[in-house]
Amino acid sequence: MISISSTILSPLRQPGKSWRTAAGFTTPRARNSWQEYVFKVMNSCGLQNYMYNRYPHQFSGGQRQRICIARSLAVKPKFVVCDECVSALDVSIQSQIINLLQELKEKEGLTYLFISHNLSVVRYISERIGVMYLGNMVEVAETDEIFSDPRHPYTIALLSSIPTTDPDSLTKERIILEGNIPSPIKPPSGCKFHTRCFMACDKCKVVPPVLTEVKPGHFVACHFAEQRKVDENGNYLFEVKLGDSADRTGGLQQ
Repeated sequence: MISISSTILSPLRQPGKSWRTAAGFTTPRARNSWQEYVFKVMNSCGLQNYMYNRYPHQFSGGQRQRICIARSLAVKPKFVVCDECVSALDVSIQSQIINLLQELKEKEGLTYLFISHNLSVVRYISERIGVMYLGNMVEVAETDEIFSDPRHPYTIALLSSIPTTDPDSLTKERIILEGNIPSPIKPPSGCKFHTRCFMACDKCKVVPPVLTEVKPGHFVACHFAEQRKVDENGNYLFEVKLGDSADRTGGLQQ
């Protein structure tokens, strides 16, 4: 499932035919069988039977996304890749689709690989999170662990950017990543994040960090992952060992 559902739905093809093809029920003698099954899949995604013969332009954005979900479910998968599947939708529609995905996960026993830049949505739907930077996994942990005890500077910066109405968050530093954004085609040597990291040192420029387990089930690719502390305001602190020669190329902002 992708974010812009209209790009994968043919304007000349009724979604019902797509569901039928996906389900593999294409022979005339199986008509009763596949139609009953397709209606069942449609209903499970909040679509009514009369929508079967409509064309994509006759649906709203949220309905088109439901069509894509139904088409994915028609093949009875156990593993579904959701690539920014709600990013192009209004907030109210996003919540409907996310709730639908949650219901289907419990009902059908599905596993999702949910790719998104919306951390609030990721927190709601995910059980385990992997944070990537320039194609490399920099931190992996259970959802609650990532949000309560982030260890990689990039993860910490991402979490600090989440909008919140919590007055206590006003005492926390908002991390603004600066420095040069490297090309993924020609990434920098050493740690790929060092050109923007507020804790980068000489070692980071040369030695690529290895994804290491710092706590049970919590993996981080950072030379300073186990040296992080938290002050009384909840701000994250790092201690750089003598000889590492810290070179701060990023920035912090209150």
